[in-house]
Amino acid sequence: MIAVVSTSSALSRPGTTGVQTPADGDLGALASALRSGATRLGAHIGGLYLLSDDLQVLQLELTLGAGRQFIRPWVRIGLAAPIPVADAARDGRLVWVGGAAEMARRYPRVAVSMPYAFCLAAIPLTAGQRVYGAVFLMWPAGHPAELPAWEHDGLMELAEDLVGVLERADHAGRPVRPGPRPMAVSTERSSGVTAMISRLPDGICAIDQRGVLTIVTERAVELLGEPADRLLGARPWTVLPWLRDPVYETRYLAAVMSGQPMSFVALRPPDRWLCFQLYPNVSGLTVRITDAEVAQQDLPDAEVVVGPAVPTRAGVLYHILHLASALTEAVSVQDVVSMVSEQIVPAFGAQAVAVLMTESGRLRIVGHQGYPPGLVDQFDATPLTAATPGVQALTDPAPAFYENRAELERLYPGRRETQDAMAAWAYLPLVVSGRLIGTCVLAFAEPHSFTVDERAVLTALGGLIAQALDRARLYDTKLRLAQGLQASLLPHALPVVPGLESAARYLACTDGMDIGGDFYDLIRIDRDTAAIVIGDVEGHNVNAAALMGQIRTAMHAFATADADPRTVLARTNRLLFELGTTLLATCAYLRVDLSQRQVWLANAGHPPPLLRAPDGRARVLDPRGGLVLNVEPDADYPLTRIGLPVGTTLALFTDGLVEKPGADMDRMLNGLTATFARCGDEPLERVADELIGHAGQAGHRTDDVALLLVRSVAR
Repeated sequence: MIAVVSTSSALSRPGTTGVQTPADGDLGALASALRSGATRLGAHIGGLYLLSDDLQVLQLELTLGAGRQFIRPWVRIGLAAPIPVADAARDGRLVWVGGAAEMARRYPRVAVSMPYAFCLAAIPLTAGQRVYGAVFLMWPAGHPAELPAWEHDGLMELAEDLVGVLERADHAGRPVRPGPRPMAVSTERSSGVTAMISRLPDGICAIDQRGVLTIVTERAVELLGEPADRLLGARPWTVLPWLRDPVYETRYLAAVMSGQPMSFVALRPPDRWLCFQLYPNVSGLTVRITDAEVAQQDLPDAEVVVGPAVPTRAGVLYHILHLASALTEAVSVQDVVSMVSEQIVPAFGAQAVAVLMTESGRLRIVGHQGYPPGLVDQFDATPLTAATPGVQALTDPAPAFYENRAELERLYPGRRETQDAMAAWAYLPLVVSGRLIGTCVLAFAEPHSFTVDERAVLTALGGLIAQALDRARLYDTKLRLAQGLQASLLPHALPVVPGLESAARYLACTDGMDIGGDFYDLIRIDRDTAAIVIGDVEGHNVNAAALMGQIRTAMHAFATADADPRTVLARTNRLLFELGTTLLATCAYLRVDLSQRQVWLANAGHPPPLLRAPDGRARVLDPRGGLVLNVEPDADYPLTRIGLPVGTTLALFTDGLVEKPGADMDRMLNGLTATFARCGDEPLERVADELIGHAGQAGHRTDDVALLLVRSVAR
C-alpha cells in the first residue's frame, strides 16, 4: 500500500491551496513556457524574476524544481547585486556560469553560500528599451562547461516566448506584476507505477518542489517510525525530530541544486541507523530508505553524519559576505545607507531603511531610503529623553523586532512612529568596540514574522553596518577637513586682468582623502603684466597640500617683486631645499606682456601647455625645460618666448588630465589637443568643461587634475 498526497495543481503559491488570482491566466502562460523550455533544454531548476516598478529590485515570481528552502533568501534581489540574474537584467545579456569553479571565480559570494555543482544560465527579458526582468535555468553537474549553440538558441527562444506573454498582457491592459510570494510551477505527471513501487523491499518516499512528502510506502512508514498521516504533507525534518540537524537539510539542498544523487546515514533513536539515498529531478526527489547494514553492501561510501554540525543555509552566508564586501567600499555615511538599502532591504523583503545616531543630546537621522519624502525628517532632532522606539533603540544594545503595528502601539501608544504607513520594524543596534553609536531601522510594508535565523542574521549584519558606519563618519570628518584645506590653498576666484579672459577647474584624486598638491594661479602684476602659474607637488595628502600652499605663496611674492620666470623658478627651487622637504614638484611659470602680446615661459619638468591660434589650429608647445623642482639646488630654467596675438588661447594642465593607468599618454594628449582645436572658439567656461571631461569627471581618478585656460582678448 502506498499513501499519496495529490499535488496536481499546475500553479500555486507556497502556503496556499492553489487558489487562482486574477492574473493566473497570464501567469499560467508564463509557467507553461518556463516548464516547456526547461524540459526541452534538460534543465532541472528554473525561475522567472520580474523587475519592480521602481526598477531597483528583481522579485522572483515563478519557480520550477526549487523548494522554499532554496528560494527564500533569493526572492528579492537588488538590481545592483553581483548575482548572475541581476547582471543579466542590468546589462541586457545572457550570463552563463559553466560550473562550480567558474561560479567561484566570477561570483565568489554566491559560490560560498551555494557550494554545489551545477551550471546556470540567466537571460534578460527585454523588449526594446523595456526591461521586464530575467529568467534563469540550472543544469546538473554533468552538463558541459561550455554552453552548446543549440542550447543558447533554445534559451533565447524561451526568453522570446516569455517576453511575448508579458507584452500581450501589457497590451491587454493587465500587466503582470510581482506577487507577494513566488508561485511554484508543478511538474507532476500521472503514472502507473504505484503497484510496482509497492512491491519494492525498500522504503520509498517522494518529496515535491516545496520539500513536502507526497508519497510514502508502507515500508518507509515502518522504517521512519511515524504513521503515514503524520508524514504526508509535512517536511521530513519537521515531522521527524532526529532529522532536524541542518546537515541533513544541506544534503537535501545539495541534491536539489546539483541534480545529482546524494546519500547519508542517520541515527533513528535509540539505535537504528538508516541510509537515505536522494534521487532528484525537475519535479522533486525520490528517496530510498534502507537499513544501514543493508545499504552498506550497495553503498559503501554513504556519508555517516554524527553529532552536531554548524548549518550552512543557502543565502544567509551570501548576505553576510556580500554586505561585508560591499561595505569595505563605503567611504561616506550615505554610501553605507545606500548599500544597506540595495543589498539588505530587498533580501529581507523590507520597504525602507533609516540610520539613527546621537548628536548633542538629540536623535539625528543621518541617512534613509524608501520612506516618503519628508516623513523621516519630522523625527530628526528628537530629544534623547523622549519615549520613542527610536530613542530606546539608541540607548539599548539589544535588537528590537516589532512584527506588526499592534506590538509597537502597545509599547508606544500614539507615537508618530506608528503612523508611518509601515507594518513591521526591526531596530538593529550599531555597536563598535562596546560603544552604541546608533541604530539601523528596517521597516516593512506588511506584518513580518522574524524567524530565529532571520533575527540572528540581522543582528550579525548590524555589527557589520556599525563598523562601516564608524569608519565612514571618520572619513567624512577627514574629508571635510581636507576639502576645507584644499579650498583655502587654491584661488577663490581668478583676478580680472584687462586683455585676458580666464577659467579654471580642479578635480581631486578619488583615492585617499580627496586632497592633493596640484595648484594654479593668475597674478596681476601691473597694468600690462600678469603671471600664469600651474604646478604639481607629488603626493595626495596633507603634506603635499601644505607644500603646495608654500610654493604658491612664494611664487606670488617673487612675481610681485617683478622677477622674470627664470628667476622665479630658481628661487622657488632653492626655497624647497631650504625647507628640507623630500617632495618633488613640477611647475610652469609664464609672464604675460600685454603691451607686446607675448609670453615668456620657464618650465620645471611640467607638461607643456597647449596653444590654440586665432585660426583654430591647436598644438602642444615645445619649450626649453629645466629639472623638476627640488632635484638640484642650482638648476637653471631657460626661457621660451611665445607670441600671444588677440584670439590666442593657452591651456595649462597637470599630468592627471592626460595620464591614466593602462592608457597611452600620447594618444590622450592628441585627443585633448583635438578637442581644444574643435571647441576653442566657445566661451572659456564651456571649453574648460569640455577639456576636463578627459579626466573622467564622474569616474575613478588616480591623480589630481588642475586646468587653467587663458585667452588673449582686446582691451
